[in-house]
Amino acid sequence: MSMQLKIVRIKSRAVLTMTIFLSCLCVFTTQVWGKYSGGSGEPNDPYRIATAEDLNDIGNYEEDWDKHFVLVNDVNLAEYTGTQFNIIGRWIDWHDPNNKPFVGVFDGNDCKIWNFRWDSNGIDGVGLFGFVGSGGHIKNLWMENVDVNAVNGNFIGGLVGENDGGTITDCYSTGRVLGTQDSIGGLVGWNNGQITVCYSTGSVSGNYCVGGLVGYNYFYYATITDCYSTGYVSGGIASGGLVGFNWLGTITNCYSTGSVSGSDNVGGLVGRNYEGTVAASFWDMQTSGQTNSAGGIGKRTAEMKTKSTFTDAGWDFVDVWGIGENQTYPFLRNEPAGDSNHDKKVNLEDLAILASHWLEGQ
Repeated sequence: MSMQLKIVRIKSRAVLTMTIFLSCLCVFTTQVWGKYSGGSGEPNDPYRIATAEDLNDIGNYEEDWDKHFVLVNDVNLAEYTGTQFNIIGRWIDWHDPNNKPFVGVFDGNDCKIWNFRWDSNGIDGVGLFGFVGSGGHIKNLWMENVDVNAVNGNFIGGLVGENDGGTITDCYSTGRVLGTQDSIGGLVGWNNGQITVCYSTGSVSGNYCVGGLVGYNYFYYATITDCYSTGYVSGGIASGGLVGFNWLGTITNCYSTGSVSGSDNVGGLVGRNYEGTVAASFWDMQTSGQTNSAGGIGKRTAEMKTKSTFTDAGWDFVDVWGIGENQTYPFLRNEPAGDSNHDKKVNLEDLAILASHWLEGQ
């Protein structure tokens, strides 16, 4: 009988030891091999990005730059300053073999990324995404309080530095983007891809090809549709409220309202246009301080807040655009109704704006 008990005890200890070993192995594996906050990176099981650490970690895993991601929380990047954040996608120079674009899918899931900060000298391709390539898709992503200061850098944007064949949909950027070279944009610095249903409200400064939304819209594949910008633009050559330089690209159903200044080729909507197409697009001559543009139609503020100005040009006010007649500029339907200052929130600030517009009309 005692022999049987001894055997049972030995077996029990063996089972307990194996259980503890497997539990430790599981914890160890999770700590060492686990990425982000879950997911496998496949289309039906995207990597889950829940924290600032998750987002920063994408830049450490270049092998994941063709995978699928989804943002599951608002993320605050304020802890990363200078050049601490690991920019996603790498652009160094034309035809450099070390260039590596992000060609996966990043779904912002209508969440916000706060306080993306960057301060550098001589680094090109700066943005949350430095370089997006063909097949890359960034969507439903909202950037708040961006602060980019990229001295002596090219291709600088609040969201994307260089977009070469990628697609950007339903995204926006607020804050400040500063560069001292060329292709500086509030949302995208250099674009040879598709940008639709996006906007930027931040201030933008640079030297050459500076735009409220896009600095340089380059070549035939470069399209900007149903977008707007409202921020202040300050540049040297080729500065525009929406786009600095449109080279063979296409701009359709867009507008801008921000103040624009520069030394040469300055326009309310587009600073310079080389054989590109600018269709059914407008700028506010009063708020921009510009009566000329290399494309688009200039309107007074009252006309820019009148629905017929845009419906007469064929804009979709059923599924894409909305407007507070005689009170607001057009807003995208993906913004909450009543969001007068376009910050994705409806609060007392919006009420104050509506009240001021009402009083102006009395």
